[in-house]
This record gives sequence, C-alpha cells and structure tokens, in this order.
Amino acid sequence: MIDIPDQISTAWIAAAMAAFLVKHFLADFVFQTDWIAMGKERQEGWLLPLVIHAGLHGLLTALLFSIVAPPLAWLGIADALVHGTIDRMKGIAARRQALTPSKTGFWWLLGADQTLHHLTHLVLAVILAAAGSAG
Repeated sequence: MIDIPDQISTAWIAAAMAAFLVKHFLADFVFQTDWIAMGKERQEGWLLPLVIHAGLHGLLTALLFSIVAPPLAWLGIADALVHGTIDRMKGIAARRQALTPSKTGFWWLLGADQTLHHLTHLVLAVILAAAGSAG
C-alpha cells in the first residue's frame, strides 16, 4: 500500500508536478514521431505505435520514481496502461465521430485527453512528493 501523509512538502509537490509536466512534454511531443502519432490513431495497425508511445510514458515515469523512491518504479507500468487506454479511447471516439482539427469536437476531445493525462500526473506527483517528503 502506498502511504500518503496528511502533509507533503510544498517544494516536493512543486518539483514532482514540474517533473511530470516535463515528462509529458517529452513523451507526447518531443519523442513522438509522426509514425507513432498517426499510427496509434488508426483503425488497424494501431497496437505497436500505441505500445511504444505508452511504454515511453511508463519508462519515464519509472525513471522518476527510480530516482526518488525505487520501490515505486512499478508505477511506470500503471502510467503506461492508463496513458495507453486514454489515447486509445480518444482515437476511437475521434474516428467514430469523424473529428478533424476543423471541428470543435476534435479540440474538446483533445482537451479531455490532455486533462485526463494531467490528472493522472497529479496523482503520480502526489505519490512521488509523498515519497520524497518522507525520505
């Protein structure tokens, strides 16, 4: 069980949130190739690009936890699974509704996708900050 104390250091929570924002930027934008971005959205042949993309998120999350709280590095697997699920659901919804950047629904869906990712990161950052505060 992961123990979250009633109080967490403000410095640790700020650092953890910043780390997850940087992690998200790197994995979702810097390291995501066109092949991954387009491939994970396809109706067929989506699995490998999605696994690579979500796996990178998980790897970077595991790296953050390995630095601060190595026993919690397994949370990288949880992050990969959650990230992959969110992205797959976004892809399915966009395709079913024929959403393109010229449609308002596309931007709402993208906003929902990014919000869910950031909420995931908020949870992970609290856990990372709690572990850092305890150490």
